[in-house]
Amino acid sequence: MLRRLSFFSLFFLLAALLVTDLAGLQLTRRLDWQLGDWLLRQHSATRAANSDVVIVDIDQKSLEEMNEVAGKWPWPRSVHAELIDYLAAQQPAAIVFDIMFNEPDTFGTESDALLRDTASQYPNLYFAQTRLEDGTPQLLAKLPASVGLRRTAQAASDAAAVLLLPTVLAPEAWRGGLINFSADEDGIGRHYLFYDAVAGWQLPSLPYRLALDQHWLAPEQPLPTRFRLNWQQAHPHISYSSLYQAANSANNPRPANEFRGKIVLIGTAAPGLQDLRPTPLSQSYPGVEILATAIDNLRHGDWLRDSPGWPLIGAGLLIMGILLYGFHNKTNTLILGGGMLAITLFAILLSRWALSRQLYLPVAGPLVWSWTYFWLAALMAYLAEKASREQAIAMFSRFLDSRVVGELIANGQINVGQKAQSREVSVLFSDIRGFTTLSESQSPEFMVELLNRYFSRQVAVIFKHGGTLDKFIGDAIMAFWGAPVDDPRHAERAIAAALDMSRELDIFKQELAAQGAQFDVEAFDIGIGIHTGPAVVGFIGADSRLDYTAIGDTVNLASRIEGLTKGVSRILVSNDTQIACTASGSQAYDFINQGTHSVKGREQAVTLFEPQVKA
Repeated sequence: MLRRLSFFSLFFLLAALLVTDLAGLQLTRRLDWQLGDWLLRQHSATRAANSDVVIVDIDQKSLEEMNEVAGKWPWPRSVHAELIDYLAAQQPAAIVFDIMFNEPDTFGTESDALLRDTASQYPNLYFAQTRLEDGTPQLLAKLPASVGLRRTAQAASDAAAVLLLPTVLAPEAWRGGLINFSADEDGIGRHYLFYDAVAGWQLPSLPYRLALDQHWLAPEQPLPTRFRLNWQQAHPHISYSSLYQAANSANNPRPANEFRGKIVLIGTAAPGLQDLRPTPLSQSYPGVEILATAIDNLRHGDWLRDSPGWPLIGAGLLIMGILLYGFHNKTNTLILGGGMLAITLFAILLSRWALSRQLYLPVAGPLVWSWTYFWLAALMAYLAEKASREQAIAMFSRFLDSRVVGELIANGQINVGQKAQSREVSVLFSDIRGFTTLSESQSPEFMVELLNRYFSRQVAVIFKHGGTLDKFIGDAIMAFWGAPVDDPRHAERAIAAALDMSRELDIFKQELAAQGAQFDVEAFDIGIGIHTGPAVVGFIGADSRLDYTAIGDTVNLASRIEGLTKGVSRILVSNDTQIACTASGSQAYDFINQGTHSVKGREQAVTLFEPQVKA
């Protein structure tokens, strides 16, 4: 009951955090950005850029080829004036400069004058503007109408901003807008400005100014301050130098109406000019390509719209509710985990599909909170189960070997009320020879330490071969195979364990000799006896003290066989064990007949064998 209450408490806690997060706290926003960026990269590869937006690229090739004609960058502005004349003759929809013209030309006033005169001739020329944080502010009310400022009813007459404008041109040619990079808190640019708001004034971006002038958007259309870019493949690029050379060629090889009706952007993607920005597509994405994407999005109305928050909140609560139901009803955690994986895959695919419908679904937030609930609830379920297991082990370990306890609990078979049953088992007894004599010559502390080391090694061998350790009897070990789990190869496994115990003893003796043991290491030896037959196995004892053990004549005979090993062989097994081993299909051992021996308490003599691994 307490565990189920905890599942409910965890649900309400994480549900509150999910609602708070998606409603405004935005704890998972960075994860949404990362997932969204990955999806946008996949999506952009499927979106071909529209050919009506063309980039005239001041690329590395142009910087090298124009060096002979115009010198090093920046070139005389008369070069741009010549290109404007060439482009304007083809009647493009607009010519847009992604280059700043706010400082006088270093080549002289004549170059600026030519650009100024040329720019005044064409009403479809647009120039970049930039808003800065530091500098001398300008009163917005005094700027020319060509800048494109939009005055709202709340506009302050004394509003000012620091702006870089194309001041080398005549004020009536300052037509353009802001190209400020709109980065999120992680420095990645995912949006572009519609406008920048200053004290009731709207400073339009260059794409938005184009959209208004070209009637892609209505001036009264309510818009947020920025929009999410719907990324595409790269737009067509034409090298600036190639176009300039064509414009000055007597035999122009380029089409006569190459740019008719198109938006022509003049900017740079050359790495050396450093107009590169971090975007979801690349950490060094050309600024002119960002501008082209924004213009393309507004021209075709396919920028990404953000999903409202309530469907995402509802989806997250629904997923956590399903998990709550599952954990409350003790559904297998692996099944719930598989369900979460399926939901996660579906959410990602849904988000990917939504991008094709110009909708941005930030699904990482609901998924993160749902996965958080899953893992915490799974941990609570595991800890509750672990506590239950530990309680059972603590209860039963006082009368049962801990390995047997773990196995029975795992199988759901632990039951102290279960009656003892007759099973066919193979019982092994191992005893140290001459232990009494050895203990008389050594201190009790030394003997305890020696026995602990010896027992640890031998018990490890028994467990390795699947045996059940029954008990220690002084310096003797009793173990058996065939219970609590049925095993048709119990005789074979008991023999394998005995041979390994013998080898482990030899290794132990070598270590004792190397450590300079103060007793006759060679005299430290063991005898092992094994007998196979029926025995009563189960919980036996008083209510205050129970042991999982085996009793019966089979146990007694195994003990007697161990006593007969001295002077005969370190390991002896009964004829019944030899027969059971062979009957299980084992061909691994040879059995050397060590004769027939009388056993105390039995009228009939027993034939004993020494097992050896076949060569």
